[in-house]
Amino acid sequence: MLRSSILTWLRLYRTFQKIDRAQTIHLRTWGLNVAQFDVLARVGAHKGMTQQELADSLLVTKGNVSLLLNRMESLGLLKRYQEKRSNILVLTEKGRELHDRVVPAHEDLIASLMTGLTASENMELQRLLRKLDHSLR
Repeated sequence: MLRSSILTWLRLYRTFQKIDRAQTIHLRTWGLNVAQFDVLARVGAHKGMTQQELADSLLVTKGNVSLLLNRMESLGLLKRYQEKRSNILVLTEKGRELHDRVVPAHEDLIASLMTGLTASENMELQRLLRKLDHSLR
């Protein structure tokens, strides 16, 4: 018989996969993948973010971010500006317009996927996941 912690992990993983699949399909309708959306949302929320700050927030290397940013620049969604020894990231007008449409739509999608929980259950799940997250550091 599987231990309770293993069953919990399996349920968490299965739930994540379902939500991730739904968001992937949704973001594809906007011409974005999950990584591109993440960059769009983060750069759109933090004016003057550096490329290194973005890499740190995404938990990936600066090199991996460079490839992603090259693609997003080629799509006309953002620009990099050299300031001293850092690249500053700024959304273009096209990127800002997309950000302002896709971020609220994505938030609505995630909210709709979480309707299986009451508000108090959602808060309890957040508390438990935060506790687990902090124990893994």
